[in-house]
Amino acid sequence: MLHQACTKLEELYSEMVDLRRDFHMYPELSFQEMETPRKIAAYLRKLGIEVQEGVGGRGIVAKIYGKKQKSPEEQDKTVAFRADFDGLPIQDEKQVEYKSRVPGVMHACGHDIHTAALLGTATIIKEYEQEFSGTVVLIFQHAEELVPGGAISMIEDGCLNGVDVIYGAHVFSGLPLGVIGVQEGYMLAAGDEFQIEIRGKGGHGASPHESIDPIVIGSQLILNLQQVVSRRVDPLQPAVLTIGSFQSGATYNVIPDTAQILGTVRTFSEETRTGIEQAMQKIVQHTAEGAGATAQFTYRRGYPSVWNDPVETKRVEAIAKQLVGNERVIRVPPQMGGEDFAYYLQKTSGNFIGVGGGNSEINATYPHHHPMFDVDERSMLQIGKLFLGLLAEHFVLSDEA
Repeated sequence: MLHQACTKLEELYSEMVDLRRDFHMYPELSFQEMETPRKIAAYLRKLGIEVQEGVGGRGIVAKIYGKKQKSPEEQDKTVAFRADFDGLPIQDEKQVEYKSRVPGVMHACGHDIHTAALLGTATIIKEYEQEFSGTVVLIFQHAEELVPGGAISMIEDGCLNGVDVIYGAHVFSGLPLGVIGVQEGYMLAAGDEFQIEIRGKGGHGASPHESIDPIVIGSQLILNLQQVVSRRVDPLQPAVLTIGSFQSGATYNVIPDTAQILGTVRTFSEETRTGIEQAMQKIVQHTAEGAGATAQFTYRRGYPSVWNDPVETKRVEAIAKQLVGNERVIRVPPQMGGEDFAYYLQKTSGNFIGVGGGNSEINATYPHHHPMFDVDERSMLQIGKLFLGLLAEHFVLSDEA
């Protein structure tokens, strides 16, 4: 069955390309998606698939029920697949026929690929519904790119009810086409942001003794915060603390009243994450107080880390090797980027998979979130075949079916 299903998916490739390019030309920003979910729902309904719209806000959940009668020893199983569909506030600078037609908005992270791939896969799964006894849940998620993200609200709205295992795939321009990247345990980091508002006392640049200089205090803070990772965190626990913005003052000879510092923290373990937040709070408070100023510290938690179930990683790895060969399946090192797929994996077992989409021959090598970003559309077939292989594994389908 798997070989036949993959062949049918290949026959559907041109339709998947059309879908992807339509999504690419008309991207929508996080929490503003209107037409994209409408198109997804309409496509699924044409296939005769049960569709629920507005899940968690703008998400789509579709279900395909296997019609094969199960044996007495078989248990009902529900397998979910997730694709995200929001774009980014970036001007598309590619010179291609499917270039974004929405000024200042583009698909610069491959979510159009994910969505078209899952729609194509849904077509094949529906065609084979007589061959399995179980339920397939298709989760089309809005707003991955913007915290708090769409995953958590969709989960709260019941998208994972009854789900035994979930899979998601992300195309990567940094991986060559045909390569599949897997990792067990931590794969992506928790991504948090912080803001520090320092209030001192302004004055003339010629009389600093009459002021409480927030620029000097902010400079001390920046240096002190660098010690959090280097001296407070176990060196075997990955962590990043980056200052991205330090703003204060408006002219050369005036000491301002205030200064603002913005930055991000990336971690894998919750213990490290909490420890860094607590250490930062103390450093900010004591550094400001020691200089006679006050400071407000705001720490906003973003997505948690993505942790892949080792059992599911081995399952994915084995299926990937069947599809593309041993040498094209690699263990990718954990990355400090984030993904709200983490929320699904906190609720049930599953796996997040990297799929290669890079191809220098078509200029598809730019990094994600770049104005020239693109990937090889054949990566959709890799995603679809992986999902079909996982389905066949869970529902014990054979090529003779």
